[in-house]
This record gives sequence, structure tokens and C-alpha cells, in this order.
Amino acid sequence: MSSNFVPALRFKALTRFYDPVVRLTTRERTVKSALIDYAGVPPGATVVDLGCGTGTLTIGLKRKYPSARVIGLDADPAILEFAKAKADVAGIDVEFVECCASDMPFASGSADRFVSSLFFHHLQADIKKRVLSESFRILAADGELHISDWGKPENVLMRLLFYPVQLLDGFSNTRENVQGLLPDLIMDAGAGNVAEMTSFSTMFGSLRLLRASA
Repeated sequence: MSSNFVPALRFKALTRFYDPVVRLTTRERTVKSALIDYAGVPPGATVVDLGCGTGTLTIGLKRKYPSARVIGLDADPAILEFAKAKADVAGIDVEFVECCASDMPFASGSADRFVSSLFFHHLQADIKKRVLSESFRILAADGELHISDWGKPENVLMRLLFYPVQLLDGFSNTRENVQGLLPDLIMDAGAGNVAEMTSFSTMFGSLRLLRASA
């Protein structure tokens, strides 16, 4: 496991609370449903869920696109056990891979979609860049990257609401998010273009959905 690894709620003891916290504070069902719809996964495509956590998005992608090969990737073995158990209970056939997103065990051009929810704000700027570059290495020529994560607050209230997230997850690794710089990092990593599809106000700030082409 990388020394840069940070558990989903920063502390391992909080992992078991991740699902209810995310569900209650981030409008999870609405946001992830939109993210899955925007992904527009072609039949038979390969989809990688970056930082899959407990597998909610991974399972949702497979339900929406049953012919796709869906892979959930995370560096946290404990949270992957939650994900595997959740998939088993749901009867959903997905794959889970334990590895760091900055060094993924996939061939160049082998994935059609990368999808990620609430992952990039956990990473320091240099790691964000490495993960994005690695994603574009693996994406096929017509592939797409879809991200849902914290973005620049829409107003003073949204900025104030985001402080608890920074206190928990860290100020240095959330800096690019709160400054609205994630689209710039994506472009610098090799994207053909980046577009904000929509945004959502939540009790902890502004969540933005981004789509980038390879």
C-alpha cells in the first residue's frame, strides 16, 4: 500500500460509517445517477471506477450497463471487502482490484471509460497529476473520463460548508478542488477537452460533474 494512501474518511476506524455519511451528506443517489448517465458506456465496453470505495458506483454502473466489463479499483483492502460483500449481496458481477491509481495494472488503450466519485480531493496535487496521466494512458483513443468531486464553491455559503470536508480530509489535497483547478489539471494530463456537465449543492459544498475526452 502506498504511503500516500488515505482511507475514505481519513481514519480507518471511520470506514464502516462511509456509506451512511456519503448517503446523507452528498445527495449520493442523485449525483451518482447523473454521473452514470453521463458516462454513456457503449455495449461491451470496459469501465474502471477509480477509488471505488465501498462499490456503490461500481455496482450502479454494472446495473445500468450490464454488458460492460466493470472494474472497481481502490488501494484500501478493508474498504474493498465492503465492496465485494455489497456486490455479492446484490448479485452483481463486477471485478475489484487492489492497487494505487497512480500505477494501474492495465494495458495502454484498454479502457473505454474511467469514472470516479469523491476520489480526487483525497490526493495531493502531484498525485492527482500522476493518476490523471495514468488514466489517459489507459483510455482508448475515443475513451472518456467522468468525475464527480468537490469544485469551486458557488457562493460564500457553499465555501463555508466545505470547511468541515477540508478539516477531515486535509487542506493541501483539497486546494485544487476549492480553487476550481481540477479541469486545468485534467487538460494538462492529456485531455482533448473538458466540460462541466452539471453541479449540485450539498450540505458540504458544491459537487461538480466533469467529462473529459482522451
